[in-house]
Amino acid sequence: MTKTEQTSTASRILPEMAGGLLHIDLAALASNWRTLRDNAGSAEASAVVKADAYGTGIEQAVPALAQAGCRTFFVAHLSEAIRVRAVAPEATIYVLNGLFPGTCSTYVEHDLRPVLGSFEEIEEWASFCRSQGGKREAAIHVDTGMNRLGLTVQQGLTLKDRAELKDFETALLMSHFVSAEESDNPLNIRQIEAFRAVRETLPGVRASLANSSGIFLKEKPHFDLVRPGYALYGGNPTPDHDNPMSPVAGLKARIVQLRWVEDDTVGYNARWLALGRRRIATLSIGYADGYPRSASARGKSGEELLAGQVLVAGHPCPFAGNVSMDLITVDVTDIPENEVRRGDTVTMIGGSLTIDEVGRRAGTIGYEILTNLGRRYARTYTESQG
Repeated sequence: MTKTEQTSTASRILPEMAGGLLHIDLAALASNWRTLRDNAGSAEASAVVKADAYGTGIEQAVPALAQAGCRTFFVAHLSEAIRVRAVAPEATIYVLNGLFPGTCSTYVEHDLRPVLGSFEEIEEWASFCRSQGGKREAAIHVDTGMNRLGLTVQQGLTLKDRAELKDFETALLMSHFVSAEESDNPLNIRQIEAFRAVRETLPGVRASLANSSGIFLKEKPHFDLVRPGYALYGGNPTPDHDNPMSPVAGLKARIVQLRWVEDDTVGYNARWLALGRRRIATLSIGYADGYPRSASARGKSGEELLAGQVLVAGHPCPFAGNVSMDLITVDVTDIPENEVRRGDTVTMIGGSLTIDEVGRRAGTIGYEILTNLGRRYARTYTESQG
C-alpha cells in the first residue's frame, strides 16, 4: 500500500501561506473504525460524522469510512446529511436532532431518515407518509437518562399501542448513554435495563445504545448497531486505560517571530511575567482558528500551570500569556537557539499532545478541540491506496 498526500480543495490555503497546518490521517480514521467494529461483536458499526466529521471534513472522512466498510452514518443536522448523501450515495443516513416542522419532503428527496424524539414528530412523519402513500424509514429515540431529546421511558413503553407506527417503518430504536466513559457509573446499568425494557415491546426493531465508550463497557450493550463518534477521530473511549485508537488529526503552527523578554509581561492584560531573561516565540494561530482561549497561561515563568503547551523540536514548551485572536506566545527559552527559528513549525496537536491532553490543558474536552479546528488552516489528507 502506498500513501499519498493531497491538499484539501475546500480550504484552498497553500501551506506556505498558512499560520496553521492541519493534517488528517484518513488511513488512521479507517483503522479506528475497524477497531471499533471488531469490538462490537455481531453488531453493525456505524459512524457519527456530525460537526463536519468532528472537524476532519465530511467530504473526506465519509468516503474513507465507506471504503473501510461503513454503511450507516449519523449527523446532527439535515444540512449535514445532504452533504453526506453527496459523497455516500448508497449509505443509510440518520439525522439525530429531530424532525423540524415542514422538512419531511427534504428527507424523502435525499433518502434520509429522521430520528423522531417526540409524539409530535412521530405524528408529523406518519401523516406525511400517509399522504405520500408509502412507508418511509425513521428511527425513534427514547431518553433513558440524558434528559435532552427523546421520548420518556414511560412513553416508549406505550409505543406498541401507537397507531401512527403502522404508517412508517421503524428502522431503529435508539437511546444515548450519559456517562459510558465512566465504566463503573451505576447509571450505565439503569440505562441498559430501561432501554432493554422498551426494546422488548417492539420485537423485530433494530436497537442501538452504545456510543464510542459504550462499545467497551463490560456489559457489552451492543444490541444491533453501535454509534461511535469521538473514538473514530482518535479520542480515548476508555479514559481509565490506554487509548486503543490511533491519532487522526495533527496540527502544527508557524513561528512568526522570536524575541527576548526580561522581567516583563507578555500578552493581553499582562497576565504572564517573565522572571529574568526568557525567549518568546510568537505563533501565527489563535482562538479565531479554534484554539481555545482557555489554554492561556497566567502566572510566572517557571511555574507549573494548567495551560497550553507546544512541542518544539520534540520538547514541550509552555504557553506564555493569553491566547489572542490570531497569535499565541510560547516560552522556548530551554530550546537551543539554533534549534528554533522564524518560520519553523511547532506541534500543537500530535505526539504526547493528544487531543485529550490538549483539551485537558485548556480545561475542556478533546471533542471541543476537534470540532473547532479552524478554517484558516492549510489542510492535508493522507489516505491509503491499494
